Amino acid sequence: MNIAIIGSGGREHALCFKLSESKKVKKIFCFPGNAGTENIAKNININLSDFEELKKIILKNKIEMVIVGPEKPLVEGVVDYLEKNNILVFGPNKIAAQLEGSKTFTKELCKKHNIPTAEFEIFYKSEDAKKFLKTSKYPVVIKADNLAAGKGVYICENELSGQNAIEEIFGGKFGKPEKLLIEEFLQGEEMSFFIISDGKSFKILETAQDHKRVGEGDIGKNTGGMGAYSPSLLINPNLQKKIINKIIQPTLKSLNKIGCSYKGFLYAGLMIIKNEPYLIEYNVRMGDPECQTIIPRLKTDLFEIILSCCKGYLKNLNLKWDPRYSLSIVLCSKGYPDKYEKNIRIEGLENLVYSKNQFIFHAGTSKINNEILATGGRVLNFTTLSESFYLCQKKSIELINNLNWNNGFYRKDIGYKVIK
Repeated sequence: MNIAIIGSGGREHALCFKLSESKKVKKIFCFPGNAGTENIAKNININLSDFEELKKIILKNKIEMVIVGPEKPLVEGVVDYLEKNNILVFGPNKIAAQLEGSKTFTKELCKKHNIPTAEFEIFYKSEDAKKFLKTSKYPVVIKADNLAAGKGVYICENELSGQNAIEEIFGGKFGKPEKLLIEEFLQGEEMSFFIISDGKSFKILETAQDHKRVGEGDIGKNTGGMGAYSPSLLINPNLQKKIINKIIQPTLKSLNKIGCSYKGFLYAGLMIIKNEPYLIEYNVRMGDPECQTIIPRLKTDLFEIILSCCKGYLKNLNLKWDPRYSLSIVLCSKGYPDKYEKNIRIEGLENLVYSKNQFIFHAGTSKINNEILATGGRVLNFTTLSESFYLCQKKSIELINNLNWNNGFYRKDIGYKVIK
């Protein structure tokens, strides 16, 4: 079967890599892809918001199934459009994608269906939000309602920092949000919990934990993710049961009640407090960089899993996983998550020597005149499978150091909470 993956990041490269292992996949296309996907797929540069052009390319290349990687086209309704044109597509529809596209949509759903989450208030005006800060208990969490590439969340230690966050959000830093959220700050351990669903049943994927903050020791600004490891050592049978019964199932049932069945990956960002789960946020796709950490551990044919979701027979499959540990470190452009130089050449990448248990997934890269250029803030993901998190971290760092890219930086402490 000819298939296409929409997206250009490390997540899409990891999905592309795993799908290329399937004997049932004939040819892979990436829209638009990156320098890494170019080695295993045909990249086609396209405006992902131009659904009509996307349809033309799909039909022209006889593509039989489309997999949507990032959140923006999902929120814009690409799944609805392709399904209306009888094109097999994997991902949630526009209504279901509001779980990520609107934080207030999710919060109000939680409130209505008693899904455990932080207490919150919604504000439509800057002055009202600032007034609320005067009586708030600090720290508080302030979030832009709309998509913000993982950067629209502020943890504010005092009223002044809260005011600055409100001004940035309503000032248009993340587009033009109609509203923002102010939440109570939950103190605990974060965990990423993933499922895959065909709209009728779902399967639990492996867990992961990521590192959002740019600085070592989890300090500094929020980013899209500086690295991750799998599995999370927080998970246990009792906690997993609580996550399913208190968060995942009520969410899927609530969507069904409004006539919306959920098809695709669903990523629950959780806070674990005394073995009790609280929902921080939903993402309606695989996490990035969690995907680059989890997917290498998958032993079942990913193509067969996704096809079963599109056809509605997921419950018949048993997912198998590599029992080893996995850890991924993100190599970023200097300056990220603020301003950074683009189109910087990455030399020596093709000469790196590494084992079959190591993977380099491209994120913000492109290939021009046979040269690989860094075009994004998060550039490369270095993932290692091994018998311990310590060895995973050690080998990934060695590989990054062997590249010796002077224009990049990375966190040397990814996984520090589970490495003794």
